[in-house]
Amino acid sequence: MELGRVGVWTWGFDRLPWARVADAAREVEELGYGTLWFGEGTGRDAPTQSALLLGATRRIVVAPGVVSIPRHEPTTLARVEQTLAEAFPGRFLLGLGVGAKIITDEVGRPWNSPLATMARFLEAMNAARTTAPAPATPAPRVLAALGPRMLELAAKRTWGAHPFLMPVEHTAYARERVGPEALLAVHQNVVLDPDRARARETARAALAAFIANVHINPSRWRVMQQVGGLDESDLAGGGSDRLVDALTAYGDVDAVVARVRDQFAAGADHVCISVTTSDAHPVVGLPALRELAPALP
Repeated sequence: MELGRVGVWTWGFDRLPWARVADAAREVEELGYGTLWFGEGTGRDAPTQSALLLGATRRIVVAPGVVSIPRHEPTTLARVEQTLAEAFPGRFLLGLGVGAKIITDEVGRPWNSPLATMARFLEAMNAARTTAPAPATPAPRVLAALGPRMLELAAKRTWGAHPFLMPVEHTAYARERVGPEALLAVHQNVVLDPDRARARETARAALAAFIANVHINPSRWRVMQQVGGLDESDLAGGGSDRLVDALTAYGDVDAVVARVRDQFAAGADHVCISVTTSDAHPVVGLPALRELAPALP
């Protein structure tokens, strides 16, 4: 599977009617981005949206980043995975994540050890019985892995890891733990605005919900502190400059491209950029993607 060097990651599909999503996906493909990643929240479910996006495009890899496993049954998801891999050869990448306790509470499931939960889910997917035609090549999987044990599981049991919203230092940390062969597809927040002071404030506002709820997923914050030299003081006042700068590439095209290059230098195989703007809700960010496409490595 060819992910390309740079892809696009977005929450921006959830509030758009399907016709506009399809148009946006086709333009992202035409701009030359290799993979289209999207989050699974309270909008369209990941399997349905994956199928729709694959049908609307011709070449680009489609990757839910990630399917939140408490919301899905492993047998059903394994059949979805096989169907999409057979119908769209080499174009479907399945990202899996354990989510957070707030999600298991929402769907009425117990919150257990994330590592054991993911291992059992992978085993159940592998054991799923299906009579549908087998794909020529099975769809690869990646895990939303941040800490050392989940990163090791990702390297041993899947194609690799897809860390979300982490500093460049985490990319180097992750590469050490997954080894040289595993895929490392990292997410990078981007604000494209030549006014750097304004861009930083746009980034800070976009991170407000994450900062306010950082302890919903305490393991993420612990790893972020460990690798990025952050502490509780960085959460005060809407987020310190140090925290905002660690999590967002902001400024003009050259500044954004420099951060993407930093991610590759730290060990990333693929970087998926997520455009942040001053809009109240997430957007795909096509104007920024158009401007960035010719300059990205």
